[in-house]
Amino acid sequence: MAARVEELTRIRQDVHRGPSEKATEAQHAKGKLTARERIALLLDEGSFHEVEPLRRHRATGFGLEAKKPHTDGVVVGWGTVHGRTVFTYAHDFRIFGGALGEAHAQKIHKIMDMAIAAGAPLVSLNDGAGARIQEGVTALAGYGGIFRRNTQASGVIPQISVMLGPCAGGAAYSPALTDFIFMVRETSQMFITGPDVVQAVTGERITQNGLGGADVHAQTSGVAHFAYDDEETCLAEVRYLLSLLPQNNRELPPALVVRDPVERRNDALLDLVPLDGNRPYDMRKVIEEIVDDGDHMEVHERWATSVVTTFARLGGQVTGIVASQPQSLAGVLDIHSSEKAARFVQLCDAFSVPLVTLVDVPGFLPGVDQEHGGIIRHGAKLLYAYCNATVPRVSLILRKAYGGAYIVMDSQSIGADLSYAWPSNEIAVMGAEGAANVVFRRQIAEAEDPVATRQQLVKEYRAELMHPYYAAERGLVDDVIDPAETRATLIHALGALRTKNAAAPARKHGNPPV
Repeated sequence: MAARVEELTRIRQDVHRGPSEKATEAQHAKGKLTARERIALLLDEGSFHEVEPLRRHRATGFGLEAKKPHTDGVVVGWGTVHGRTVFTYAHDFRIFGGALGEAHAQKIHKIMDMAIAAGAPLVSLNDGAGARIQEGVTALAGYGGIFRRNTQASGVIPQISVMLGPCAGGAAYSPALTDFIFMVRETSQMFITGPDVVQAVTGERITQNGLGGADVHAQTSGVAHFAYDDEETCLAEVRYLLSLLPQNNRELPPALVVRDPVERRNDALLDLVPLDGNRPYDMRKVIEEIVDDGDHMEVHERWATSVVTTFARLGGQVTGIVASQPQSLAGVLDIHSSEKAARFVQLCDAFSVPLVTLVDVPGFLPGVDQEHGGIIRHGAKLLYAYCNATVPRVSLILRKAYGGAYIVMDSQSIGADLSYAWPSNEIAVMGAEGAANVVFRRQIAEAEDPVATRQQLVKEYRAELMHPYYAAERGLVDDVIDPAETRATLIHALGALRTKNAAAPARKHGNPPV
């Protein structure tokens, strides 16, 4: 037995060392860590338990029978992050370029099944060259099994994809099916067809990073939720995100005891937000003033910037915040911002994260491109997401709330549990100037002094229908509050709603706009 144990120890050492020092040096030369180094950064020290480290492929042909390394190019297992169980798999680019074959796929299937059964998050560390061509259609079938499990796990356990190398072709669809995608600049890329194919088909020349790099997907396509300069920072942020999420859809997000007083006044908000609705300000500063210790984790920070979507804590409880951003396009809703907010609302609802919506929206973005691009269909995604959400929902109107965009941004009429407003609120079908042009068009045109008449009618319209207490008088908002009391008001409201139980109608599933 001692001899057998010695042999096992030697094999394990070889498995942990990897295929060769040369391969490891080549990985490091690219600015990339090995699979095991990445797992060590992701998980709590000493907590990793590996599954099937001795697995080998059984393929033949094209020289594969002479090359059967242990792990088959993927390291899978579980450990803990901040003491809570997390399942993970990491492609090992040093073995077959991290390409997926039959045994490789079966290992991933196994750890995904374990994560779903255990009700614990799944983190994939992606650094692979796609399907293993030598294994043919068997490799493609392996991807099908991954996609099916991604879909089964959706809304059941948090799924996080961390892109740490290339991800091309069909392999890119697995990350797209997960809840969050992290990317590292310069070393990670995602695309369906690479630069060579693009050039052959369209004649366009472009680099891999220009086609599908981290900045492209974080800012232009919206595929990536987060982008960082190095793997260490990226994995540290993955750990932080996991600290904000529940283990599964049957649990609540982890709460913390915070020192930031619940009743802390927000007097700074009186100066942060201009009374003039045409003057911009940074909604992020408002959020930082309200939430615990000014700390929040923004999702899709650089894409669709007219809306802010972020996780924060209020009174120690994790909260999802959707907020208009007047600093970008005056805070309008457009195709991309509607999609961004809708996806975030759906995710929060799936994982029992309460929603706070901060509203300062002048409407939907007008334009031929928006109409032809399907703003009706895309705007309806956000409307559907809010109407379908059963988590506690609290909305706060800071300034403008005009037209359909007001309704869509979690107004009381679509199911917000509590709706508040500042004394600076303007809730209306449209702005006073636009309304006067429509309602009093003939009167203005026939006046001796159209400019003066228009100004007077705008003033009268605003005084009659847009004063700050008009909506409260009609029960469309629950209260008008002092901005300095915003933090306390939101925390107390969410506390009252923490045990909310909203029964959904019996159905297989809805048919949301796509």
